[in-house]
Amino acid sequence: MKAVLQRVSQARVESGGAVLGEIGQGLLVLLGVLEGDGVDEADFLAEKAAGLRIFEDENGKLNRSLLDVGGGMLVVSNFTLCADARHGRRPSFTDSAKPDVANALYERFLAAAKDAGVTKVRHGAFGADMAVSLVNDGPVTILLDTQELMKK
Repeated sequence: MKAVLQRVSQARVESGGAVLGEIGQGLLVLLGVLEGDGVDEADFLAEKAAGLRIFEDENGKLNRSLLDVGGGMLVVSNFTLCADARHGRRPSFTDSAKPDVANALYERFLAAAKDAGVTKVRHGAFGADMAVSLVNDGPVTILLDTQELMKK
């Protein structure tokens, strides 16, 4: 499972002219589910995102987590994070999980974020064509990959 975390002062996702979700201060999470991912990856990644210390403290140091600042989390499914662009000019998406599996793990990630203590979890529509807008704060952008983070 891969996630791009962007620390934002605001973010929103729309589809078909309707706002699906929006937050003020917090994290925009673009989430890609790979073949072979499971509940363990979803739970681990949600907890990692919620607890990652990427918000400034009173001294301007990145020492506070999303939980510490009471920020929101806007989660948008993004299978293109699973792209394999090693060969040629057209990325392959064969490493992404099948839609039914990916959707179930996307939903699990949302629930796990709430279980981790994030009080405002908003989201897009799985598989929809969406427009995402954000104001990146910092900018702070972090890539998390469970294949790297969960190595034993």
